[in-house]
Amino acid sequence: MYQFSYAEIMEDGVADAKDRERQALERSIELLVAARDEGAYSRKTVEAVYYTRRVWLRLIEDLKQPENELGAELRANLISIAIWMLKECEQIRTRKSENYQGIIDVTTIIKDGLK
Repeated sequence: MYQFSYAEIMEDGVADAKDRERQALERSIELLVAARDEGAYSRKTVEAVYYTRRVWLRLIEDLKQPENELGAELRANLISIAIWMLKECEQIRTRKSENYQGIIDVTTIIKDGLK
């Protein structure tokens, strides 16, 4: 039987969580790129906006948890970014904006910061 220290298990858990977050953000980027490239408001747009909203809402929920180990200032900054993302998604959903690239760029920066 293998024996692992608590620190090793926790480190693996954090690494796995970061990897899942990176994958979710990468999928969001892929969907947004497809919607942007298609041009007109389409099924791809609906898919991209819906998925992206779910990802950022989940991140907000995680950031609000007292168990979250990020510093308070960083959590607050990420929540502010998430709120901006949700507003931009809503603007696209209501056909008031086509700022896919802004959402893609910010999502890419956040994803790259998880490494």
